[in-house]
Amino acid sequence: MFTRPASPFLPADQVLAVSELVRHARRLLEGAFPLGWVGGEVVNLTRAASGHVYFTLRDSDAQVRCVMYRSRAQLIPFRLQEGQQVEVRALTTLYEPRGEFQLQVEGLRAAGCGRLFEALLRLKERLAAEGLFDEARKRPLPALPRGIGVVTSTAGAALHDVLVTLRRRAANLRVVIYPSPVQGAEAGNRLADAVASAGRRAQADGIDVLLLCRGGGSLEDLWAFNDETLVRTIAACPLPVVTGIGHETDFTLADFVADVRAATPTAAAELVSAGTVEALGELTRYAAMLPRLAQRQVDRAWERSDRARARLRHPRDRLARQQERVDMLTARLQRAANVRTDLMKLRASALAQRLRRAAPAMAKRHEVLAALQGRLDHGVAGQLLQGRQRLDSLGAQLGQLDPTAVLARGYAIVRNQRGQVVRLGSTLSPGERIKIETNDTHISAQVETLLAKGSNPDPLPD
Repeated sequence: MFTRPASPFLPADQVLAVSELVRHARRLLEGAFPLGWVGGEVVNLTRAASGHVYFTLRDSDAQVRCVMYRSRAQLIPFRLQEGQQVEVRALTTLYEPRGEFQLQVEGLRAAGCGRLFEALLRLKERLAAEGLFDEARKRPLPALPRGIGVVTSTAGAALHDVLVTLRRRAANLRVVIYPSPVQGAEAGNRLADAVASAGRRAQADGIDVLLLCRGGGSLEDLWAFNDETLVRTIAACPLPVVTGIGHETDFTLADFVADVRAATPTAAAELVSAGTVEALGELTRYAAMLPRLAQRQVDRAWERSDRARARLRHPRDRLARQQERVDMLTARLQRAANVRTDLMKLRASALAQRLRRAAPAMAKRHEVLAALQGRLDHGVAGQLLQGRQRLDSLGAQLGQLDPTAVLARGYAIVRNQRGQVVRLGSTLSPGERIKIETNDTHISAQVETLLAKGSNPDPLPD
């Protein structure tokens, strides 16, 4: 008969089924060993089709079976391998169907990561207290950089991803690579040297922004980017620094001190080329708009030319309109003189009648009437003389505007092949045909030589 030790939870004389015993043992184990960390070597690693991971954790003296369910296994930041030293955060339990003692793993990290993480937190707090991570000291990225510096390993996939992204988005951007190892004992110092070199050579190399990147990995793989020397070098760099280290969930001290942090190397390349991509898009739109704008300007110029051509009048038409105005003014002047004469005559007739009625002073009034008649005649004659003088003056002005009068004085009118009047000789070219209009003749000629005004022309050949 099975004899078990006394338990505060079960009567001493009770016979237990196996399942009850295992169940009670599981509860005792889970109550006695809360969730905690256990370290050892991974052996007998198996990945099930369901996504669960099974392995054995051992050291030199003992071993224990472990299970990590799919939901937790997906969160491992690296690929678990046989023989790897790890630390698991697990719940001690029993697998009841087999009565096997095992660890139910909730989290997993590479061995030593706990100490590394604690050291990382202490360094982060010290650097943050110095203000190296303050947002106020961070600089914006240049909208249109001349070139981009890249600090990374030439053998890694991160450089390939950055170059492919920049070639696709902004192939005209200059890219300068400052090679450095991104993993290993000396990687932190080498990365700091590469960042410092990029800052010193920025003007000569033609770069305006620096990209610090590498692919994903464990905390140990990324440890070089937590190096204090590298962090201080990034803070002192004269260029804006963009980091693209690991994956979106990975954070290093270089990310905190950088001016901008990107989730991946590809995202970092997209950030530094965003302004160039936008500018190229704007340039493409403007290039498409330019022909339409140019055509619109040409159409408006033609419209203005048509309107100006419609307003243009020949000198004969202007002379004809001025002659009509002279005739109209002459007629108005004549009518005004006739009206004034008729009024004066009416007034004289009325005065004569008054004189006849005033018989006692008839002779004297006849004298006055004669004097008034003389003044009237003199006034009418003066008005007519002034009108004729004004008419003669307008006629003289009209004559001065007549092109034929200019031709009569010995001048000539020169026209080009299109029939346009030549006002400046500089508009003609040697060999060009011209037409010359004189007072009585039209002459066709050809330009041989153009001489500036004031120069001595060669004598005409005999």
